[in-house]
Amino acid sequence: MSHAELRAALSNVIAEGALLLDERRFGEWIDLTASAFRYRIQAYSHDIRRDMTWLDHDRNGMIALIELLPKHHVDGGDWLRQVGVGKVTAEGDGTASAVSSLAVFHTARDIGDAHVDGGSSRLLLVGRYHDRFVEEDGRWLLTERVVRLQTRQLGVGSHLFP
Repeated sequence: MSHAELRAALSNVIAEGALLLDERRFGEWIDLTASAFRYRIQAYSHDIRRDMTWLDHDRNGMIALIELLPKHHVDGGDWLRQVGVGKVTAEGDGTASAVSSLAVFHTARDIGDAHVDGGSSRLLLVGRYHDRFVEEDGRWLLTERVVRLQTRQLGVGSHLFP
């Protein structure tokens, strides 16, 4: 596979994943992951001068988290992930990695008489995806995603994973 073909294939997986997450189709999103998948959300704290890990789950942990989401309070707005695939690296033996820039926008919904600022959008967070992939049966699957956030204050009810 040429580098251009690899870049296109990984970009498609990343873009499809972003769309599925935006549409809250979490079960279909998890289908883009390998059985050995691991997902982490991290941010660097200048206050304590170290990395903070906000979430660290294997595939089964992510499935359990997804199953619990309907019981959690979320703010009800819509998210739009903008992902720009940057560096793509073939690592050999059917594995590859990619680093992508991430911006997530939040749009508030108009909720009846609650006078929520319906339709207004704001930048919610920025960061990078550090993804690793494996090719299985002709498909590229995520084996690891580390979300490195630059934004550290997300607000109440905005805990759906970036």
